[in-house]
Amino acid sequence: MAQKGRKLDLQTMEHAILGGTILGGGGGGSPMKGREFATLAVQSGNLYLLPIEEIDPEALLLTASLVGAPNAKNQFLQYSDLSRTVELFQTHTTHTLGGIITNEQGGEASVNGWLQAACTGLPLIDAPCNGRAHPTGVMGSLCLHQNPAYQTTQCFSGGNPDMGCHVEGVVTGTIDHTSKLVRMASIEAGGLVAVARNPVPASYAAQHGAIGGVSHAIAVGEAYAAGLSRSTQAGFQALCDLLHGEILASGVVESFDIRYEGGFDVGYATVDGCELTFWNEYMTLERDGVRRYTFPDLIMTLDARTGTPLTSAMMKQGLEVCVFCTKKEYLRLSSTMLQPELLASIEPILHKDIVSYHTNLKG
Repeated sequence: MAQKGRKLDLQTMEHAILGGTILGGGGGGSPMKGREFATLAVQSGNLYLLPIEEIDPEALLLTASLVGAPNAKNQFLQYSDLSRTVELFQTHTTHTLGGIITNEQGGEASVNGWLQAACTGLPLIDAPCNGRAHPTGVMGSLCLHQNPAYQTTQCFSGGNPDMGCHVEGVVTGTIDHTSKLVRMASIEAGGLVAVARNPVPASYAAQHGAIGGVSHAIAVGEAYAAGLSRSTQAGFQALCDLLHGEILASGVVESFDIRYEGGFDVGYATVDGCELTFWNEYMTLERDGVRRYTFPDLIMTLDARTGTPLTSAMMKQGLEVCVFCTKKEYLRLSSTMLQPELLASIEPILHKDIVSYHTNLKG
């Protein structure tokens, strides 16, 4: 089975990280760290991306994830933490795994699971839990939170042992409660832990996930890189064409504020008459006081001179940026992104209305 599908090489990896960083919408982890881990996976020479249609519908898929705040100062993750999460899962459960999926898109998230697959020999399946990045673990749970009978297992590992803050563990229970415990563990670890969680049959993932989401990130990165090879403006145009988006603002970051709160980065930036708010990922964009884009719409900042995608953790006052936006209809999203109760959780954090800006939600 591991020989089927699309072989992942260094060029594919670079496109996945570039496109994934854009689809992260301000979150999704560090592209530098993603490159570090994924390079080791690709160099194993036996890493393939399989369409979900090519595996047994009853095969059990495990989600690889990272939980934490991108701007946390003491975050620390080693290669061993990633494989350790799968090892903990296999040790503490009786499940037989059939593959690994990533929880979302992002510079690090799009290649989540690559190293775990390379280390374990499990296939990497092209069916992420979401086709963009999102702040909470529940948003990447494939709507399992709506099933009160579902009991998950979440295994985590991370933190710097030299500072005495390395933690690892296994928690079981509901999606909501275990996600909160893992978030608390990330705080104790200095801001970041690797996680393996939420085993589901492939048939369930096919129903609720963002099918082909990793391939989509690769395609976005390939198109953007081709445009940037001509000019920064050609890169922006390629991005707008592929994702049916627009460059809504361009200019210097006039003000920027970020704070670490409850295991998340929370803050805002103002650029060219626009205010952007973020909760790890960019959540809202208002131009001259009028809401233009609202999560899960995609809002992303790009270096105006080089085109480099800038996550919210990379932003700072005085940078010259362009702001790319597109509507959620042009993204590959999980069914979780249409659940009003999950979007409503954003509102008390940012003190912004979210739910009312979307009319096609599923209650």
